[in-house]
Amino acid sequence: METIIQYDKIWFLFVNNTLSNPFFDWLCPLLRNQKTWYLFYAAIIYFFYKNYKNDTWKILLVIALMIVVSDQFSANLVKKTFMRIRPCSEPSLHGMVKHLIASCNGYSFISAHATNHFALALFFIFYFKHYGKWVIFVALFWAFSIAFSQVYVGVHYPLDVIVGAMVGSLFGTAFARYSLKFIKLTNLKIH
Repeated sequence: METIIQYDKIWFLFVNNTLSNPFFDWLCPLLRNQKTWYLFYAAIIYFFYKNYKNDTWKILLVIALMIVVSDQFSANLVKKTFMRIRPCSEPSLHGMVKHLIASCNGYSFISAHATNHFALALFFIFYFKHYGKWVIFVALFWAFSIAFSQVYVGVHYPLDVIVGAMVGSLFGTAFARYSLKFIKLTNLKIH
């Protein structure tokens, strides 16, 4: 386990230091900020309404439940079990971390940002894949960019976001599949 943690620190320093550049310094704090995505979320709600009309509120209820469950699982259960110190607070990395946001509170493992956004990405893929394979690419790239930003700004290790992405993907898939059985959508086009 110690070897994995050491490699995780090396990968962290690669992303946080070696890949450091002015463009990412500007972009990554924006990508991880939920306010950046308000217009995107509004567009998603519009697309749900356009495609599923009266079932939209049911879908949004399932999404809200999914986010509550994935967030509580990652932010409370897992983080409080492992209590891994964030890289921006890690004494062995003192002076090496480029920390780009104001806060460095809480624990690191697993990333709630990665868990929640990969849950959303998989959920969106399931509901919008009939538009084409580009939906898969866009949704995964969106979630990946947010997860990457968590490492880049100095608040998570790569393993935090990788495990968060896997857990979130499971939540997103499970909630999407379950919601179709529960909601029984009539307008869904599955290929």
